[in-house]
Amino acid sequence: MAPELQVTRRTFLAGALALGGAFALSGCVTGGSPGASGSGGAASGTLTLQSSLSDPAPKAALTAVMDAYTGGKVTLNTVAIEQFRAQLSTYLSSNNPPDVLTWYAGSVARDYASKGYLLDLSEMWTGSGAAANFSPALKALSTDDSGKQIFLPTSYYWWGVFYLKDNFAKWGVTEPKTWDEFIAMCDKLKGMGINPLANGIGTTPWMASGWFDILNLRVNGATFHRELLAGKHSFDSAEVRKVMSYYAQLVPYFDPNMTSYAWQDAVTPLVQGKDAMYLTGAFISQNITDNPDNLDFFSVPVIDPSVPTAEEAPTDGYFASAKTKDPKGTIAMLSYLASPKAQQEFIEKAGSSNLPTSPDVDASQFSPLVQKGLKMLNETEEITQFFNRDSSDALQTTADTALTKFLAKPDDVDSILKEWQTAAEKVWNS
Repeated sequence: MAPELQVTRRTFLAGALALGGAFALSGCVTGGSPGASGSGGAASGTLTLQSSLSDPAPKAALTAVMDAYTGGKVTLNTVAIEQFRAQLSTYLSSNNPPDVLTWYAGSVARDYASKGYLLDLSEMWTGSGAAANFSPALKALSTDDSGKQIFLPTSYYWWGVFYLKDNFAKWGVTEPKTWDEFIAMCDKLKGMGINPLANGIGTTPWMASGWFDILNLRVNGATFHRELLAGKHSFDSAEVRKVMSYYAQLVPYFDPNMTSYAWQDAVTPLVQGKDAMYLTGAFISQNITDNPDNLDFFSVPVIDPSVPTAEEAPTDGYFASAKTKDPKGTIAMLSYLASPKAQQEFIEKAGSSNLPTSPDVDASQFSPLVQKGLKMLNETEEITQFFNRDSSDALQTTADTALTKFLAKPDDVDSILKEWQTAAEKVWNS
């Protein structure tokens, strides 16, 4: 399961105000565009924002942000996350859908765009548009298969290899710049009796997908990765076998107790100095409370220099219905949500491990760690999500099974990949 379904986000780091949080709220489904009617519908001339931000802090923050909107009347409806997820396709396919909806970037947004459900937001990404200065990677992430921008990202967080600076100094190691340096460092640490890599795949088996995702990005690139998860390539292919050959190099370095840990539990041996590094999301900061400034990270080193740079950064935001009766008003509201002022207000009122997408939000008060994360995401050529965000929860289950088997018996990779492909085909064909 993807991190946003497992993590209750807390304040990110001292001085590291951040956007987002898991989505969730409650209310009517009927859209509120001019002429709208129906049970619980908003008044004529009012736009409807259907949100899944139900946790108290982000819910209050979004309410405050929308209360300050002066561009027109907006009804904010709230629906609990699982109900929202189950009804999302119904919202969009109805005759009178909500004008704007919260959700995630990735395969779901592109799929709805391919069905003609989503409003073309391309004008926001060019000229003086509200998202025109967002990074090229965010623009690519928000683009559908036809080349139109159909998503507005407003928050994201990064994945990286996290470590504690005082431990690295004590052990005499530094951030590796190449894959060979990374493996050599793992060898050195293991020789010192330290588990080089923490992990928690017990009750959170989706953590095994973190390494698969990033290695596939390094070996085959973001386009292949997305296509693989969409069923356009086989898990039982030469390209994936190459990925698994690099994954196999890491198996001896993982904490041998990783199958007993959830992702949160795996932080403990990292803090204790029994484990050295942990590939995870920036949400790890909520578990490093004694000395948060001691936490640092590096990006998994490049494996093939010819492959464009890509990073894993689950991204939240908004898309709009193609059936909105007020496209101009809808884009005006989205432009407001994209603005640095609105993002900053949300940042101040909702604690989470997410970061603002607007480059114009003042980041000067953010911690050095957060500024480093923002710099990495702003400079990368591509951004992907997490395995299930780029595919589906059903496909995530196949990955959980395959990758935990692989970590237990890497020599069985041939049979594991064949079984994975068979299971994946059942998902894609269902």
